[in-house]
Amino acid sequence: MSGHSKWATIKRKKAATDAKRGKIFTKLIREITVAARDGGGDLNFNPRLRLAVDNAKSGNMPADNITRAIKKGTGELEGVSYEEIAYEGYGPGGVALYIETLTDNQNRTVADVRHILTKLGGSLGTTGSVGWQFDRKGQIYVEASRHSEESVFEAAIEAGAENVEMADDEFVVTTDAGVFHEVQAGMRSAGIEFERAELVWIPQNEIRVDGRDAEKLIKLMDALDDIDDVQQVSSNADIDEEILAQAM
Repeated sequence: MSGHSKWATIKRKKAATDAKRGKIFTKLIREITVAARDGGGDLNFNPRLRLAVDNAKSGNMPADNITRAIKKGTGELEGVSYEEIAYEGYGPGGVALYIETLTDNQNRTVADVRHILTKLGGSLGTTGSVGWQFDRKGQIYVEASRHSEESVFEAAIEAGAENVEMADDEFVVTTDAGVFHEVQAGMRSAGIEFERAELVWIPQNEIRVDGRDAEKLIKLMDALDDIDDVQQVSSNADIDEEILAQAM
């Protein structure tokens, strides 16, 4: 669990400080469009859409972009049709990789994913080869400077969360996927503001990765993240903290 939390923290901080903001917007817009397509455009009755919109707002996406993405999903505006596809594979050190995508061209996406994996020391596996090693969970991120550990812990556990841990300068609240939205609502009701929330794949067991393998794995996951079609990359790696710090 800690490995994913630390990697997620690094990705968000890098997105806020380099040229990746445009790519982040692209991924968020796709998620909003698909959420609206599958569950309708009303945030009150579509938890997935509300989550996507909340994350877009926390990333400072303009309101007009959000509205257009919703309308494309509901069919009010013409848009591209996206398909949700997950790819499974392996990275340096033998770690498992679970790669979620939203794509309008499956052939292009699988070619891009395979190219990055092959180029950077990984390999593409078959469907089901690593997915069984992960559990679907929700994670909610709270800036430690805004709330005390006690207040976050009490609100999260009272709302039904499984765990609260400190990762860098934020609290990471982990929930079962089935109560993810209820926990968010409970924390809001308790006055806890959070930076971001997401559904993730948490490994049942982690593999320690150090040295050169860790460096290669970070480079690989970063390159996969840079593919527009890729929404999220999860691994079962426990990456050396010094190497993670250097990735900042």
